Order: sequence, then C-alpha cells, then structure tokens
Amino acid sequence: MSITVKNITKLFGEQKALDDVSFSIKTGEIVGFIGPNGAGKSTMMKILTGFIPQTSGEAFINNVNTIEDSIEIRKQIGYLPENNPLYTDMYVREYLQMVTNLYKPTSKGSSKSSSISEMISLVGLELEQHKKIGALSKGYRQRVGLAQALIHDPSVLILDEPTSGLDPNQIIEIRNFIKEIGKEKTILLSTHIMQEVEAICDRVIIINQGKIVADDSAKNIQEQAIESFQTIEVEFENQIKGKALNDIDGVISVKKIDAKHFLLQGQANRDIRSEIFQWAVQNNASIISLIKREKSMEEVFQELTK
Repeated sequence: MSITVKNITKLFGEQKALDDVSFSIKTGEIVGFIGPNGAGKSTMMKILTGFIPQTSGEAFINNVNTIEDSIEIRKQIGYLPENNPLYTDMYVREYLQMVTNLYKPTSKGSSKSSSISEMISLVGLELEQHKKIGALSKGYRQRVGLAQALIHDPSVLILDEPTSGLDPNQIIEIRNFIKEIGKEKTILLSTHIMQEVEAICDRVIIINQGKIVADDSAKNIQEQAIESFQTIEVEFENQIKGKALNDIDGVISVKKIDAKHFLLQGQANRDIRSEIFQWAVQNNASIISLIKREKSMEEVFQELTK
C-alpha cells in the first residue's frame, strides 16, 4: 500500500478534528478525499505529509511511519496545499530551481536544469517560465504549484483543492493533467467539485465530522444510495399544490422545483410511477414528463454529510 492510515485521531484542544480514521490506498490509485468544510480533510493531509502530528494512531507512506521518519516521508511525497504558498517575487524557473536544490543539493547543475525544463514542459509553463510568479494567472500559479510538487519525482501526490478558484477551461486542463500523471503515481485528491471526483477518481472517501462515512468507487456509492430510496421527477401541464402529492401511495417526501415541477421520493423496492399516473388521472392533472432519476454525486454527498 502507498498510503496506510490506522485509527488516526487528532485533537485541537477539546475539538476532535479526526475521530479514529482508518483507510489505505494502493499504488497507482487516484482517490478523492471529500467532505464539507471542517470535516477533517486538510488535517489528514497535513498529518500524512508530516506537517503536523496526530494525537493517536499511525500513518505510513510506502511503509514508512510519518512520525518516526518524517524526512524520508517528505522525499516520497509531493504536496500541493490548498492555499498554494508560492514566492510571488521569484521567477518561475528560479523558484523551481530553488525547490530542486532543496531536494537534490548534491546533484550536478546540468541534470538539475534538464529536470526543471522537463517539468516546465510537462505542466505547460514554457511561455511563462521567465515571468514572475506574481504576474501569473491563478491557473498558471496552480501549474507552478503542481510543478514544485512533482519536481523530485515522488511516488505519492497529495493535492488539496488543486482546482480551487480556476475557471472552467483551467479546471479541465488541470484535471486532465492529474489524470495523466495518475497513471504512474498514487494520488490523494481533496476537492469540492463532484464532477471532478466522478471524472478522474478510481475511488472516493467521504469524511464528515472527522469520521469516514463512505469508502468505495463513485458508482458504487451512488448505487448504494439509490438502493435506499428512489426519486421520480414529474412535470405537470398546469400548476399543482405540492402538498397534495404527499397523498400519493408510496410517496415519502416531495421537493418542489416550481409550481409544475416536482421531485417525489419513494421506497427503493417499489416503483411509484403508476401510482403517480393514477393520482394525476383522478385529479385531472396532465403529466408532461415522468422520469425515474438516478442520484447525482452531489445529492449522495449531501445525504451522507447532513
């Protein structure tokens, strides 16, 4: 396993940020680590990178204990924090040279220069490499942050909100880049963008109030949520009073989208579309559409982290 977490608890005073958390990530997996603000995501990432210690439990990167050998951990991990702390007065190439020197202080200058050029090309910074970091757009700064995380060729990448604040085009570019490098490296990725999780992650770990509430593929998590109940989307030709829909046999709850458009929740083992149709006939309500909906990852996330 590239990452192993065993019964990690982290206390800040009396506040329990992480509560007996355990999981493992295999070599070559891209795992989404998601949860609401304050759930403990960044705390766990800081523990895994040796930035802060846990209160109890153990964490390992490639079988190296994060507490016992934090220097070795830093050699094996590439870390992009949420706030991407860069030296904005430095030039891109100058900054990457400094980071390289920190990891490879005894390497020859020519080999360093070659690895920096390769990294600049890999993250698409060729046209920006001679600019000051402070003059770059948010998207290019994220690329610089990814470059510094990758410059020493780590086997494990820990990325905390790597697409935060980017525009849609930049998000797609960074997402594709992460997916590409994920073919060779183990990646733990924190994000609030559910489409990102579905698009690039092999597996999803959902954490809420310091505890893991789901750990599986995005597809399996969605299917398990669907098994608990079903959602029917119905649109009427004329306005309907939402309260009246609660009288339909099998309906558990009603969510109003607008006066003609509703989401009806029913039991998973019972298709309530025929009951909805019969109710419409009895109440002279014409149905325009009646659709059995699959839950989105956003809806599943909301249910698990209420």
